Amino acid sequence: MKVTLASVFALVAPAVIAADAPKSLADYLIPNTMIKGEVVVVVPPKELDKYIAKVEEAARKDPDWFKEHAKNGKPGVPLPFDERLGLTKEEYDDYLKYWGKREFKGVEAVPIRLSEGSDGRWSIIVGGRASTLSTLKFDPKADIFKSPNGELKRIEDVDADGNSTLGAWTGHEWKLEEKSSLGTLKENFAIGKTGDKKYGLLIYRLQEISEQGSKIADDGMVVRFPLGEAGILKTKPNPGPAPAEDPSAKPTPAPKTAPKPSTKKK
Repeated sequence: MKVTLASVFALVAPAVIAADAPKSLADYLIPNTMIKGEVVVVVPPKELDKYIAKVEEAARKDPDWFKEHAKNGKPGVPLPFDERLGLTKEEYDDYLKYWGKREFKGVEAVPIRLSEGSDGRWSIIVGGRASTLSTLKFDPKADIFKSPNGELKRIEDVDADGNSTLGAWTGHEWKLEEKSSLGTLKENFAIGKTGDKKYGLLIYRLQEISEQGSKIADDGMVVRFPLGEAGILKTKPNPGPAPAEDPSAKPTPAPKTAPKPSTKKK
């Protein structure tokens, strides 16, 4: 059999040429590179507590109105002002001022890695308490994520303003929603970056609501990581084992101690 350069290339090409990572993920994560991430929560200042208590009281007094008013707001953003919220205009302005002082608090450091599987699907492997994200498999041809619950389909891109829970950020989102006789299952995943373009975000939420409207499950997480080179997890070089001793070398003699001075008189 005559072996040509073309036939050799045909044999080795599949093993050495990997598919490019999908842009919707590679815009935020460097493929096949360990990234240092952190599970975070948003912590509002304590000064907000008294205003939140008043709004909750107003919601209990008139739940029908509150539910209708909530439709006028955006998810994760303070509701528009209305006196029936239980706040004066001055208190509402103070509420917004303190809301603007919320901060991210780190909960756990986690490694992140964007990798391609043998089936051509891509995974965002995350460790620690965010390992649920590792179960999502992205199919770049169909632009869907497959989870153990079903398929998450691409929805409208995110362009959140500064008053949203996570602050200003942009990104892509996928969603699964299934209704059955038992209730409704919702699963969302989003990847994006903060408004200052310093950090990337992985956002996940799973909700299951019964037919009667009660929550069966409500699990969510936010993972934040530095974008670009700043996010690459540097590993310390391994010093390696100590050099082996040469069996032919003679042992170094112990140093001789100086003789004690004689106490005898001459």
